[in-house]
Amino acid sequence: MAKAKTAAKKSAPKAGPKASSQTSSQTAAPFDVSGFDKATLIDWYRTQDLGRKLDIKAANYLKMAMGWSYHAPFAGHDGIQLAMGKIFRQGKDFLFPYYRDMLTSLAGGVTVEEIIANGLSKDADVAGGGRHMSNHFAKLSVNLQNSSSCTGNHSQQAVGTARSIKKFKGNEVVFCSTGESTTSEGYYYEAVNGADREKLPIVFVIQNNGYGISVPVREQTANTKVSDNFRGFSNLKIIECDGRNPMDSYRAMEEAVAYALSGKGPAMVHADCDRIGSHSNSDNHTLYRPDEDLEAMKQRDPLPRMRAALINAGMLTEAEAEAIEKENKRIINAAADAVEPLPDPAGESYIDFVLPPAVVDYSDDSESTAVPAADAPVVTLREGINQAMIEEFRRNPATFLFGQDVASFKKQGIFNVCKGLLDEFGNDRVFNAPIAEDFIVGTANGMTRYRDDIRVVVEGAEFADYFWPAMEQLIECTHDYWRTKGQFAPAMVVRLASGGYIQGGLYHSQNLEGTFTTLPGLRVVMPAFADDAVGLMRTAIRSRGTTMYLEPKFLYNYRPTSAQMPPENYLVPFGKARVRRSGSDLTIVSWGTAVHWSLKAAEQLAESGKSLEVIDLRSLAPWDKERVLESVQRTGRCVVAHEDKVTGGFGGEVAATIGQELFRYLDAPVARVGSKDTPVGFAKNLEAAILLTVDDIVASVEQTLSF
Repeated sequence: MAKAKTAAKKSAPKAGPKASSQTSSQTAAPFDVSGFDKATLIDWYRTQDLGRKLDIKAANYLKMAMGWSYHAPFAGHDGIQLAMGKIFRQGKDFLFPYYRDMLTSLAGGVTVEEIIANGLSKDADVAGGGRHMSNHFAKLSVNLQNSSSCTGNHSQQAVGTARSIKKFKGNEVVFCSTGESTTSEGYYYEAVNGADREKLPIVFVIQNNGYGISVPVREQTANTKVSDNFRGFSNLKIIECDGRNPMDSYRAMEEAVAYALSGKGPAMVHADCDRIGSHSNSDNHTLYRPDEDLEAMKQRDPLPRMRAALINAGMLTEAEAEAIEKENKRIINAAADAVEPLPDPAGESYIDFVLPPAVVDYSDDSESTAVPAADAPVVTLREGINQAMIEEFRRNPATFLFGQDVASFKKQGIFNVCKGLLDEFGNDRVFNAPIAEDFIVGTANGMTRYRDDIRVVVEGAEFADYFWPAMEQLIECTHDYWRTKGQFAPAMVVRLASGGYIQGGLYHSQNLEGTFTTLPGLRVVMPAFADDAVGLMRTAIRSRGTTMYLEPKFLYNYRPTSAQMPPENYLVPFGKARVRRSGSDLTIVSWGTAVHWSLKAAEQLAESGKSLEVIDLRSLAPWDKERVLESVQRTGRCVVAHEDKVTGGFGGEVAATIGQELFRYLDAPVARVGSKDTPVGFAKNLEAAILLTVDDIVASVEQTLSF
């Protein structure tokens, strides 16, 4: 995201003493406002009261069945949310809120109208036009990010954004706001670990209200003061504060920001809060919280204590406080009157913003016009991928590569696909990542939020089979563009060495494309020849959105994949197949390693007079339905061949589409052939019996021709 100019200066409070390590959770006395100027504190009270009235308005909308079907009240978190929103520099810093952060968002630049539009899921909702749950506030124009409902997984993305800030030597800060229960998630630990190791400018804010819905914190974590779980991190500064108290919270945030900007590492603010209301509108906290606890929380309510503090300090009279409160009520009612008549999102708009535009579209003919030079070197599939990445790194200095083992002195990738990138582009742009696949994908997403020109290539796992821990971050990538109504799409390529035939066995020989192709918003490609490997990599890196770039590792150095290095203008569009062999009796649709087995099968059957057409899909999501349907309509018969297991393989989608669209043209049922419905075994005999073979394709073709 392109950085905007820093917002106009706010009324800055006078510097106070360092944040207190003791909270005032057991007292209902007014807050101590010493050290802060009158104008600032009145502004804070005005914002705090406005937020609380909005919270009540949200609950009323629910009662009237007008919207806000998900509402998580923030009462009791007032201090830390107000402080976080006020210290956030709109359009400069980056703020990742969570679903309870209404006051944070209001103080951070989301207007009353925008908050109501989000709660009512209006098309005008700046977070995403009603595409995300209500009470998930965002405003990307000021860098207030659109966070997921997957509790706390934005912590990974926040760390990635902080990494970009450091790499580009910026002076921004990232704020990652969560509840205390989020810290039980493994990905939160990965985020803190990564931020600490890389000394990133990020502030983790933990709003600890003691409950994860109905589960008390003592059942969630080893330390009820959850920040204690992170005290072993050597670069992390932990600061404690009373999250009800705006002044104590602001002092804590000041200290945290100063530390994060110092370059020494990340900061963590642990704010002790109360959850005065239920977790959300679908929760009844009286079922699990004792009456005395509920009464004690009401006595600690931050809003009347802030009001009393200002009146006692002579900064505000009773009449002035009432005037502020009356004006806030008027503001909310006026905003409601303006927003309620606004249109809801059109049902048919669901199709918009599934995928961002690619750098080349389906109709592009660069393949036919881009002829290799006569003296162009012949490269293997592995060499083609390598050269394409090197070219793109030279083309755009804001391109990065990271993953496991990609930048280790002389060992640069376990298959040497990354060889030479570290040497030419240095460790700042090519670097190793922890063995934490979720962290790799999540921080890649975050890196691309800092500037529009950033492109990130990650080796998502050393073998595709190890990618499963990263699935929740991949899911985020797939609906970022849709969820934000086209405002953000991570510009990233996830490389995976896929498939078998190398005697790898479990976790080293599986195929995942059947899973990936079920995810709307994700591009999935798999080249089978070196020139396509180059063209697809160029297209993937230059395009916004997330592309799963699957590399059949058996083909890395398989000589039949070799081709002359294509010229610079050779780009392979997504969703455009290639006919590898023309024929008239039957069409074989294939991709990856299976393309080569299909060509061998076609050559073998040609000896007995069979004319087979072989189509290499190259791109599975999107896939070239038009070319496939044209071919099968002409031949009347089809076999779909792929290395993945038959059940759940992408071939089922291809076969179903052909059956539905071309039933009256078919002379035989569409056949599918692939690997057996078992894991891929390690022993050679097991692998040979399980994986797709040329003989399997020949047998399927013969059966289909004889139908």
